[in-house]
Amino acid sequence: MTAQSDAAEPEAVEEAQEAKDAEPAGEAAAIRADRSRLAAIPLGSPFASGGLVEVVQRRYLLKLLVQKQISARYQGSLLGLFWTYVQPLVRFSMYFFVIGLVLGLHKDFPNYAIHMFAALVGIHFFTESFQLGTRSIVQNKSLVRKMAMPRELFPVAAVFVAMVDSFPQLVILFIGSVVSGWTPDPMGLLSGLLGILIVFFLGTALALLFAGFNVFFRDFQNVVSTFTLFMHWIVPMIYPFERLATALLDHPKVYALYMCNPLTEAVVLLQRCFWIPTCLGKTVSGTRFPDKASEVGFPFLPQHYLALGFVMLAFSMVLLALCQLIFRRVEGRFAERL
Repeated sequence: MTAQSDAAEPEAVEEAQEAKDAEPAGEAAAIRADRSRLAAIPLGSPFASGGLVEVVQRRYLLKLLVQKQISARYQGSLLGLFWTYVQPLVRFSMYFFVIGLVLGLHKDFPNYAIHMFAALVGIHFFTESFQLGTRSIVQNKSLVRKMAMPRELFPVAAVFVAMVDSFPQLVILFIGSVVSGWTPDPMGLLSGLLGILIVFFLGTALALLFAGFNVFFRDFQNVVSTFTLFMHWIVPMIYPFERLATALLDHPKVYALYMCNPLTEAVVLLQRCFWIPTCLGKTVSGTRFPDKASEVGFPFLPQHYLALGFVMLAFSMVLLALCQLIFRRVEGRFAERL
């Protein structure tokens, strides 16, 4: 027994030594295999994102950004969000008393205040989305440089901030319309929803496009601020659509060019929702409104205004897709330019 155990002991030692020597070789082979698998994986940018799809998926992060921007906007303010009610009322009063009373438009058009304020709500939503979105990437440059997140979050968050700011105006418009005799009708409600959607998609598209351009040339935020000064004049807000349509009867090309503006259609749709129902049976510029909102047509509204609204909504959505593609092509250089 002793002789056998003495003979087996060297063999066991040799086997253990061989196994020990084989371990490094096996580990090296496993490491080489892992490296080969990693090398087969295509490289990608750590900041690559799924665009607007990922923005929808990260709704919680979008909510945090919106809350952050709203808090920063009214930080140190005594009235806070109450300014969202004060500012539109001041703007409305300025236009109504200076333009409406001086030019006498409130005499020719019943409920001229509702007509103007319905347009003002849509224009305010668009201009706020456009301006805040254009500056959003530059204002959040520390987050853009350090965090791997879809950069589209910032312009989209700016659009939602503009929506929050515009909501009080919509409440004021609703109350004023009810006091003026507004009664809802299905086509009017559809028109109002369609108008808001046009402004939302158009504002988001331009916010994405100009937010990307503004990273490379800060002049774009000044260009946008200057351009939005004309918004109140290129849509039927100060003047009724009926007067413009009548004046352009002999100039069909100019009329067609005017109607190519999606904001024009959005404003008309909002006025169809809130203003038209308050004018039923009343006389406007010597012409009596029908007794039913569904019977109101040209020249108070564009021809086939509802179909045209869907066309403008589709155009705004296609424009958003194109602006998203342009944004993704330039976002790779954001970090170095910020």
